[in-house]
Amino acid sequence: MSYNFFAYMARMKLIRRWSLMKSVTEENIAEHSAQVAQIAHALALIKNRYFGGNLNADRIASAALYHETSEVLTGDLPTPIKYYNPEIRSSYKSIEKTANEKLISMLPDELREDYRALINIPSDSYEYALIKAADKISAYIKCIEELRSGNREFAKAEITLKKEVESYFAYDEVKYFCDTFIDTFKKTLDELE
Repeated sequence: MSYNFFAYMARMKLIRRWSLMKSVTEENIAEHSAQVAQIAHALALIKNRYFGGNLNADRIASAALYHETSEVLTGDLPTPIKYYNPEIRSSYKSIEKTANEKLISMLPDELREDYRALINIPSDSYEYALIKAADKISAYIKCIEELRSGNREFAKAEITLKKEVESYFAYDEVKYFCDTFIDTFKKTLDELE
């Protein structure tokens, strides 16, 4: 018997983000998920090394890789629509949950619970909060990169996302990451050397 889960995961590279905005560099959910995983992993390590945490950074990074999986079935719903009102947001959450369960059903029985544990991180967990923070940081970085390239299309989104990232500063590791790494995304390659 063959299973379709990874064939669908391979399609993450086909789902474009920021569909309502003109981008200098297009981004897909595979690229975005990889960056979110890197950032979430770093946040967990920072928590452990600097702020007395005991998080499983590898598990958090793995879960972050799958945080957009439902979009291979639903597409990337633009933020202005997704958050237009609580009813739409609630309905979309239900659609995402259904899509994730459909994808999990495309795995052998013996693997389903392992992937369910990565794809369905409880929304009241610390791990979920770090992945959400990493997701916002990644989106904020995208805005910085677009603005650095002269694309003013991302000016308002940059302001909004900066505030959203700052709302996670109650997590010391998020503030540390931003204070330590964010400004480097504003530099050119020559300035990085």
